[in-house]
Amino acid sequence: MTEENEALSLAERLAGQIRDRLIAGELKPGQRLSEASLSSQLDVSRNSLREAFRLLTKDGLLHHEANRGVFVATPSMASIIDIYRVRRLVECRALEQAFPHHPAVRRMGQAVEQAHACLKAEDWQGVGSANMRFHGAIVDLADSSRLNDFYARIAAELRLSFGLLADPELLHAPFVPLNREILELVLAGKSAEAAASLDAYLQRSERMVLAAFARSVETA
Repeated sequence: MTEENEALSLAERLAGQIRDRLIAGELKPGQRLSEASLSSQLDVSRNSLREAFRLLTKDGLLHHEANRGVFVATPSMASIIDIYRVRRLVECRALEQAFPHHPAVRRMGQAVEQAHACLKAEDWQGVGSANMRFHGAIVDLADSSRLNDFYARIAAELRLSFGLLADPELLHAPFVPLNREILELVLAGKSAEAAASLDAYLQRSERMVLAAFARSVETA
């Protein structure tokens, strides 16, 4: 492997780690990223970190402002609509062909249990992260590594759109029991019903996020 390829691989790994933080809700829309702090946390050089920033900026997850630094991107209304369009195409299709004994179904169940535990503790970030794992497991049903890589970017953008809501309980709490209902349909072999339920679920979630975006624009 050449030095150039090694550097690129490191930058890609770093970009993946930062993307994971976005998906976990640890980084918020509009937040400024400190090169010094992140390079120390990740134990990498600033040059490597800058290359990771470049990759994530290309993906639309970060943006650079001259003389100010690098910031976490804030989703637009158009991007939110597109994210949900992609989610319906990918997730609902994956559920339609779901097999009850697929390993990803077990991960869906684990995510549901984690969400309920966090719900009882009123740990809304934890609920949101468990919810993201649930939907990631749905995508895993398709058995496509390329689709998983693609969805990782969508998931990061999605979590940023969630950051627009001032009340995380309102966003996450109603969907915890719905996740369990979808899981139970899959376990019962009712894949088409599970997909239909998820489609309605995603439409409801999209309306909530778009309404939050509209309010954030009004108060800006």
